[in-house]
Amino acid sequence: MVNRVLTVSLLAGLLAGLLVAALQHVTTTPLILKAETFETALRAVELQHASFTGDARIVLAHGGADAADHAEWKPQDGLQRTAFTTIVTIATAIGFAALLLGGMIAAGDAITERTALIWAACGFLAFGLVPATGLAPELPGSASAELLHRQTWWIATALVTAGGLWVFLRAEASWLRALAVLAMLVPHLIGAPHPAAPESKVPAEIAAHFAALSLALQAALWLATGFAVGVLWPWATRRAAAPAKA
Repeated sequence: MVNRVLTVSLLAGLLAGLLVAALQHVTTTPLILKAETFETALRAVELQHASFTGDARIVLAHGGADAADHAEWKPQDGLQRTAFTTIVTIATAIGFAALLLGGMIAAGDAITERTALIWAACGFLAFGLVPATGLAPELPGSASAELLHRQTWWIATALVTAGGLWVFLRAEASWLRALAVLAMLVPHLIGAPHPAAPESKVPAEIAAHFAALSLALQAALWLATGFAVGVLWPWATRRAAAPAKA
């Protein structure tokens, strides 16, 4: 069983990850590169203005004159960046596949294309769409609240939504379903953390386009992974049973 889960997770994640990574290369990656040009240009203007006005606070905020020498490492644009993005996407898809398989096995559901796609759709709702209603995907240079606050709200929202969906779809009592819906609304009633005075360096049209494409790609990754799991699991099961019959 464990070997089957690992095999299917790796194969499904590889196939779905490669597909979505190719889509990312022609959709969201150009927008990220464009946003980085806005961020770099604005930073250069601010530093130039600070050098004329003698505002040391702005210079220090951007790391001073030696910022380039101490900048954090990041993949270079081109093949290196594409390779790292592809690896991360495949790793994410493998995690999705393992999560889907673990959930279906724990629930005692038959692992078919239909059930895997249903679980994948619920996964996207819980870990993608619902948290994004409070914290949409962001481009470099976008204004945002403190990272810890955003992470805490996102994790809590995803877990509450996943649990709420489970109860709503599995429970027979109406009061339990009503309680599940109420629980899923609580994080949104509290509200996601946002900066008091947003000062995004990225034009709103580009940011909105990126958010929409990111959610579409995340949905594609969940569904492609679910479909691959639904196809590969019966194959792996037949393959594991073949030596026993022989």
